[in-house]
Amino acid sequence: MDVVYIKDLQIETIIGIFDWEREIKQIVSMDLEMASDNRLAADNDSIENALDYKSVAKRIISFVEQSSFQLVETLAEEVATIIREEFKVSWVRLRLGKPGALRGATDVGVIIERGEKS
Repeated sequence: MDVVYIKDLQIETIIGIFDWEREIKQIVSMDLEMASDNRLAADNDSIENALDYKSVAKRIISFVEQSSFQLVETLAEEVATIIREEFKVSWVRLRLGKPGALRGATDVGVIIERGEKS
């Protein structure tokens, strides 16, 4: 299995459970690792045979910017579902952080894996 990744994708969105969090946009940070067989793309040197990380990023940015979830857990699940279903990815590992959400910590969040590595 090969992995295509996007590291530290930062997106502004409404996220949180407190009233003040529902009124402002905050930055969330994502690392994505996605299963991909890169051999055909490498053989043909063609984006049509690759998992296009720019298309993935644009779709996720659009979704997250328009979302308004309370929990990072919910947002992570929704993003993982989009990646698996719309981009036909069999396995995804996603780290979703909320920088500055906890005093004394640089970042807090969740890491999830969905699907099967093959």
